[in-house]
Amino acid sequence: MCGCGKTHSPDASPDRTYADARQKFERGDLLGASQEADKAYRRLGNSTEWAWQFRVLDAEILAWRGLSKDSLSLLDAPIPETLADSEVAIRKEMVEGLANSFLQRFGEAEKHIAIAEQLSQSHRSKLQGEISLARGTLYFLQGNFSSAQSSFREALQNSQQDGDLFLEARASGSMGLVSMNQQHFDESIDWYTQSLKVSQSLGARIITEKTLGNMGWNYYKMGDFELAVSLLNEAKTAAIELHVDKDVMLWLLDIGSVEFHQRSYSAAEHDLELSLDLAEKLENKAMEAVCLSNLAVVELTEKQYDHAEQRNQEALALERANNDPSLELSLLTDAYIAMGRKDFNRAESGLRVVVRDGNKDPNLLWHAQAGLGEVFVDEGRGTEAEAYFRQALTTIETARSALRHEDFRLSFLSESIDLFDGYVDLLVSQRRTQEALHVAEVSRAETLAEGLGFRFSSSRSPVTEIHSEKAAKQLNTTVLSYWLGTEHSYVWVITPGRVELFTLPPAAEIESLVQSYRQALLGSRDVLETQNGAGRKLYDLLVAPAAKMIPKGARVTILPDGSLYGLNFETLLAPSPQLHYWIEDVDVSYANSLTLLAAGASRRAATAKKLLLVGDPVSQDAEFPKLPQAAAEMTGIENYFPAAERTVFSGAEATPDSYLKSQPAGFSYIHFVAHGTASRTSPLDSAVILSRQGDDYKLYARDIIQHPLHADLVTISACHGEGVRTYSGEGLVGLSWAFLRAGAHGVIAALWEVNDNSTPQLMDHLYSEIGKGVPPDAALRDAKLALLHSGGVYRRPFYWAPFELYRGS
Repeated sequence: MCGCGKTHSPDASPDRTYADARQKFERGDLLGASQEADKAYRRLGNSTEWAWQFRVLDAEILAWRGLSKDSLSLLDAPIPETLADSEVAIRKEMVEGLANSFLQRFGEAEKHIAIAEQLSQSHRSKLQGEISLARGTLYFLQGNFSSAQSSFREALQNSQQDGDLFLEARASGSMGLVSMNQQHFDESIDWYTQSLKVSQSLGARIITEKTLGNMGWNYYKMGDFELAVSLLNEAKTAAIELHVDKDVMLWLLDIGSVEFHQRSYSAAEHDLELSLDLAEKLENKAMEAVCLSNLAVVELTEKQYDHAEQRNQEALALERANNDPSLELSLLTDAYIAMGRKDFNRAESGLRVVVRDGNKDPNLLWHAQAGLGEVFVDEGRGTEAEAYFRQALTTIETARSALRHEDFRLSFLSESIDLFDGYVDLLVSQRRTQEALHVAEVSRAETLAEGLGFRFSSSRSPVTEIHSEKAAKQLNTTVLSYWLGTEHSYVWVITPGRVELFTLPPAAEIESLVQSYRQALLGSRDVLETQNGAGRKLYDLLVAPAAKMIPKGARVTILPDGSLYGLNFETLLAPSPQLHYWIEDVDVSYANSLTLLAAGASRRAATAKKLLLVGDPVSQDAEFPKLPQAAAEMTGIENYFPAAERTVFSGAEATPDSYLKSQPAGFSYIHFVAHGTASRTSPLDSAVILSRQGDDYKLYARDIIQHPLHADLVTISACHGEGVRTYSGEGLVGLSWAFLRAGAHGVIAALWEVNDNSTPQLMDHLYSEIGKGVPPDAALRDAKLALLHSGGVYRRPFYWAPFELYRGS
């Protein structure tokens, strides 16, 4: 059965039947609405106005489903002379204009829409908003985004004047579509959010489905692949249920694009093939070309050059036949195929065409610029290669700077991080060690640095300005700065006197070992007793090359990359004089970038020792039960600070509002004892779980960053305080990142779920050492070693290793 509306008897009035069919259509039951309209049309015959209203409605639904040829066939018969000036005639012309637009018969579409406009103006029809939407669609499909935007805005104004919420949802979504194609992705999401709110209030499933899919594409273009694929799959499922093949085709195409960037090539190829099958079924030549072009990119990546070229040539032929303005992607792919075959002259020629003509799409432009850089690398033209790599960096930074929302800037580098990989490889191959480090640094923690008042363009060198060796000397530390690349990985070892570079295996090999070792650390067996192979191998790969430059007892600051953000280096198994954890040899802390590390190098610790202690909240529900040792942990910490120097919010007083109104900038130490949550889909929605006040009981990361801090140390004695989602360039983003972003000079947070019994002991030892004047990093190490040497179950890294110290500015 299709649809859930009421069933009317054959004698039901046409207006009631039409209203029911149109309601089904607007709520997304396209098949049910189409069947009801077709049945009513056949029952009423071909001559009456009501019969034509049902016929036009059925045609409109067919066009929405992507069956534009069937739609036009249904409207092929001339409308009776008696109805030539009626509302139904206006709607008929409008639907024919839409169907022809979808088929890229733009001349025919223009003719029908112009007639609809003329009739509507003559009769002051209420369909003017709908017609403006149809004209905007025609302009949009022609690539005339400015005119499309004007028409969509007219439709939106009409909808608001007439109180037509269905039209308002569509017009808002159409405005989002234009913004999306103008590369204004955050603005597009704002429009789609507005559309989604209206469509969901109406129960207009068809609009909701389209909106979710388009939002998914926006998130993909901003590098948030996880949220993108979630939204796109939701949209695809809805489109299948609603029998909208046109949208199923589109969302499969988009899902394939995301899977490609996630390096799931077989899954991408499968979904792109399904999308291509639907495009051929619907005779949508433009989509056929896009699918073929994307399949060519997948096959190019897998070095199947013959297959890739065949697909791409088919795409180019379709694009040229249809005067498709988006053929730059196929030209770019053709150039990369030539590059793979070492045909550098052809590659260079094609890439220069895209650079010249692709300025409207920053993504295409930087790919072409980086491609020229790679061509010149292969030809030994290093100076020209570097010039184009720098141009590509500037293009990326310009696009990123245009984003208004911090959430979106966080994820933006995900799609472009491979460019930095190529540039770093070039500089390393030329033995330009310092400059390779500079380029790696440009990609690190940019959003975090901006929030703290640092800003560097891609054409400048922050490492040169901050003097990395000087920073290492001021902090009395050895810095290990890692870069995980597709072909090669690297570690720069920065001491007070020099910088050395060591080449490491590709990212995939390291990531596999990290995943294996992390699982072992969380398991029931002691990795030291089992002499875990992954732990030993990771030490050999990541630390051993630099070991001669790191004296025993030294302070070491790790700048991780990629999967290394989820690895506690202290747990790595050093081989001699007997197998032991690396924490026995060195004092390890972490940082997000050299820029921030150097900024903190010249800073002196605060002389005041004021504590803000928040925790032991009232349990909210079974998901967040009362922490049995929280009160004891808080009491222990309180005892290390005089009563006049501490502010404590516990029990019912431990609310988000208490923290936000406490003037947290005035405290040198801030400590939370509570549950924590880490959000993968939206890391700035990670939160400390506190006591309820009204409807609020979560202290969100996005609220934390709005309240500046000057604390020497923030400690988050909660699970997953560091976060669970790694962003290219930014690292793990969650509560720890938020407190650093707010200005904390150091943050202690957990990589995984912490133990209720061992954590109070560790924290008590930590503050005991801090009270003696020991720096936080050394104090944390002493506390961990105390558990490690305790002889009991707490010697396992599961209990002492989740907590890490991150250095801020």
